[in-house]
Amino acid sequence: MQADPVDVLTSVARLVAEAPTLREVVAGVAATLRVSIPFERLHMLRLDRADSFVLYIAGESGDVEVTKHLVGDPATQLDAGDESTRSRIVCTIRQGPRVHGALWLTSSQADVFCPAHQKLMDSVVDLLGLAFEHDAIIEREKLRRERIDSLRRLLQTMAGALDIRHVFDKVSEVVRGGLPHDMLVITSWGADGASFSVYAMAGATAEPDFFEPQVLTGDDLAQLRRDAYVVHDAEAEVPSATLRGKIFRRFGVRSALRVLMPLGTEVFGSLFFLARQTDRFSEDDIDFARRVADHLALALSHERLAEAARSQAESRETAARLEAQVATLTRELESRSGQRRVVGQSKQWKDVLAHAARVAHTETTVLLTGESGTGKEVVARFIHHASRRSQGPFVAINCAALPDQLLESELFGHERGAFTGAVSTKPGRIEQASNGVLFLDEVGEMAPTVQAKLLRVLEEREFMRLGSTRVLHADIRVIAATNRDLHAAMQRGEFREDLYYRLGVFEIALPPLRERLEDVLELADTFLADIGETVGRPAAGISREARDHLLTYEWPGNVRELRNAIERAVILADGGFIKSEHLPSTPRRAARNDDEGASTGSLPAGGVNLEDIERSLVVKALTQARHNKTRAAKLLGLTRAQLYSRIEKYGLTGTES
Repeated sequence: MQADPVDVLTSVARLVAEAPTLREVVAGVAATLRVSIPFERLHMLRLDRADSFVLYIAGESGDVEVTKHLVGDPATQLDAGDESTRSRIVCTIRQGPRVHGALWLTSSQADVFCPAHQKLMDSVVDLLGLAFEHDAIIEREKLRRERIDSLRRLLQTMAGALDIRHVFDKVSEVVRGGLPHDMLVITSWGADGASFSVYAMAGATAEPDFFEPQVLTGDDLAQLRRDAYVVHDAEAEVPSATLRGKIFRRFGVRSALRVLMPLGTEVFGSLFFLARQTDRFSEDDIDFARRVADHLALALSHERLAEAARSQAESRETAARLEAQVATLTRELESRSGQRRVVGQSKQWKDVLAHAARVAHTETTVLLTGESGTGKEVVARFIHHASRRSQGPFVAINCAALPDQLLESELFGHERGAFTGAVSTKPGRIEQASNGVLFLDEVGEMAPTVQAKLLRVLEEREFMRLGSTRVLHADIRVIAATNRDLHAAMQRGEFREDLYYRLGVFEIALPPLRERLEDVLELADTFLADIGETVGRPAAGISREARDHLLTYEWPGNVRELRNAIERAVILADGGFIKSEHLPSTPRRAARNDDEGASTGSLPAGGVNLEDIERSLVVKALTQARHNKTRAAKLLGLTRAQLYSRIEKYGLTGTES
């Protein structure tokens, strides 16, 4: 008895949703359809890339055979060489306009399939389209990971090379994991804008004259001006009389992918991925190819620096940008040397790091607030290292350390002659931070005129250098920090409200060191180990009395003061143990006597409910602080942890933070 078509489709839908691989989907579909359709073999074809496909065949035994084939291969038999096939149902598997493959059933008997069978198969392939889409997502993720690994290994390959041509065969081998190709070629453009030469080539050999400059005319010159493009079939798309056509036919090239190789504001040349089969590349490959070109362009930057010093103004601008990037990367490497490690086990500090880790994987702007010396730049670097921009630069600027005009110039850059003393073009910190993070320390000290320009950068992602009319794109993530109360600054008209809400999309409040005393000794030991490597006679350790002293001190300067205090104590200890007399002498202020703060008024005869009074004070503080728990805790003279315990005690957990 045939199964109800609805039951069949339900079973297929369950397979599509639950089966982990297409092989298991095929096996399950074959077993399900045998109840309703008399067939002997089920065939499913899945298009892999433009030049290949995967074939799944389920026989009567239930086993599934999987094979991969090249499109157009005459040795491929879609019915696996079964010459006894006399009946067949074929359906195309598609998702919207996109064709994923095909599904067909075969039988050695004639006329065994009917319109009802065809109708059921049409419904089944609609569901299989979802399975193909799911498999395509998995394949895309696999390809993405392979490409990330290729780029990582590409950097390692080029790291020790003074001339990229010496390792270009290795470069091609590494990149092939992310984008298969037969040849990889870099061309460099002539200064006349109408010629090129082959700079490096892997995958083939040629006579020395092949690398000589060649003049371009007609269609070849027009192609030089194009952005990225793909050639699917060189014989059909590239005229044989053109220089490109001659080169392609000389090396048997049938498909190509070409992207530009930018170097600063100029274009060095082109990067070609070439293959001896048609349709090897697609538009989806362009983004990865551009990333490879960017990495290769960086490797060429040292050769260009010498030329830029002797070139005209545009070349000098390129040199300035490259030098700024080198300086930024140097500072980044120094910051990883252990001087700014993330140290601390207290709940308050772990909460800060948890919020930082959560926001790191996004592109959201972050505002770090807290007293001076609490570690805002440490957290900013933590976010940078954990983000997708970790391979890009981390550029920091202290907005309080520079006069208004100089801050604007440092931030946005300037053109030659923009103001007195501007003897050359200089890129700003925004340009230096391209593809990375711009850290604005003490952003609350920024002048209103600079605030307005920064707001445009955050909203439009574009800016202009001082003295320029050219609009530049800002590919940066902004992390800002301040020890000021920006709400009070807004009320005084000193800080723009619209800028605050742009910067404070995700605000993280850093607790002062006096609220995380359990971290003091760990931080002290860490600083002692770091400082001991830089002084002549490192201290033997910290005595018990000194440790007690560390825990009773207020630390108004927070972590920064603690580090400075340990450095001073190491010098004073002169190789011995650090004692209390080597440390800051002002102890924590003793708690006032209960009588000192008590009201002189008499209490009501019926007594008071202290819990009601405390609850009302907590509610009042939260309301006054606009439900910002850090500010509410300060108003009450409590730590955040103490405030949280009272919020939970009085059932105020619904209050927004």
